[in-house]
Amino acid sequence: METTRPLINGISKDIHLYDLLEMESPDAVLDEVLVILGLLSPDFEIEPVVSAFHMVRRVYAGDHPFYRACNTHYHDLRHTMDAFLATARIVHGAKLLGEDLRERQIITSLVSALFHDTGHIQEKQDREGTGAKYTANHVRRSMEFLQRHGGELGLSEQEIAEGSTMILCTDIRVEITTSLFYSPSAELLGRILNAADLLAQMADRIYLEKLLFLYHEYKEGHTGNYEGEVDLLRKTIGFYEYIERRLSPVMDRVNAFMIAHLSARWGVATNLYTEAIERQKEYLKRILSIPDADPRDFLNRYGMVDKVRAIHGLG
Repeated sequence: METTRPLINGISKDIHLYDLLEMESPDAVLDEVLVILGLLSPDFEIEPVVSAFHMVRRVYAGDHPFYRACNTHYHDLRHTMDAFLATARIVHGAKLLGEDLRERQIITSLVSALFHDTGHIQEKQDREGTGAKYTANHVRRSMEFLQRHGGELGLSEQEIAEGSTMILCTDIRVEITTSLFYSPSAELLGRILNAADLLAQMADRIYLEKLLFLYHEYKEGHTGNYEGEVDLLRKTIGFYEYIERRLSPVMDRVNAFMIAHLSARWGVATNLYTEAIERQKEYLKRILSIPDADPRDFLNRYGMVDKVRAIHGLG
């Protein structure tokens, strides 16, 4: 059951994650991250983060001289913004609870969050298919993107190496172990990025709708074993359980960090991400259980199903 909590302006209502920010606006996301960094320190060095944000925005829009515009509709700019913001929120909570995270490490983690899915982006001369063909190796390509451009943002070689390992943590096929990292704080930030990436996408209001696009990315990338869009929806129930296991070594801490942030920033003493994920999971279970029904008929937000049909047809 949802609880009634006060908004920061004193109005009492049921607060959902989407009430806090207009996630369709990258500018709003950047503004909120800068607020969070200001809470960490009024003198926080924001320039590398701001520069990385504008670089990623140009890349995804096709305005960078080296890259084509993003043409994957699940791993899109919105998802990157979701992960970027979630990383900043968790890091802020970690600092509130006394974790020893240095400013330059936090900068590296936020740049890594912005770059973590750039491996889906095609170079200008790559005209075959879409970036979905890189699904299987997009994490390695994202690490290479950071290695190629991190110096432009003022990151040192060690920071680029640490950031690359943080991005590696977002590969759910890779076991995250202490041996990967230079320090316990770098390991924590890598685990935070992994958690932020997963929690942010699964808490998105249109997560279930976007899963239809994810099926087509997997199909082009020859990844996964799905018979169609509905089969992926059905197997997502098992994915929820898999993610719980993957995040179990750090989830209690991440949950505490997120609650600390949301309480300090918004006066909300609960994890709105896990609440959103639970609501989506229960809705998915309900629509999958309706006899002789196509669950896609119950995914109505933002006309996403129509967009999938316009691009891919019936899958």
